[in-house]
Amino acid sequence: MFIGAVLVVIVWAMTGPMFDFSDTWQLVINTGTTIITFLMVFLIQNTQNRDAKAIHLKLDELIRAVQGARNGLVNLETLSDEELKKLQEEFDRLSQGRGESERAPAESSDRKIT
Repeated sequence: MFIGAVLVVIVWAMTGPMFDFSDTWQLVINTGTTIITFLMVFLIQNTQNRDAKAIHLKLDELIRAVQGARNGLVNLETLSDEELKKLQEEFDRLSQGRGESERAPAESSDRKIT
């Protein structure tokens, strides 16, 4: 695709003298690049969404598979911003050593995030 785009630009540049480098000649490349850029935004967004979904599913599987992991952390993407902020604050406290003490695996897997 990159080589194809380079060839299009080269052909466009070579036709410049034929069209006396007119406004229409410039408009052709400007319009073409604008349309391609617009379409690429949607393609990239779709790819990123699919990648994020796959990563979420993999992480959910890891959380479910690890004994002692808090199953309440599965599907965090469905939490509200306020719930995510509370969870972030909890992890900040834990990382600074001011959080809850270690719990038994049975207690940690039953914990609900709210």
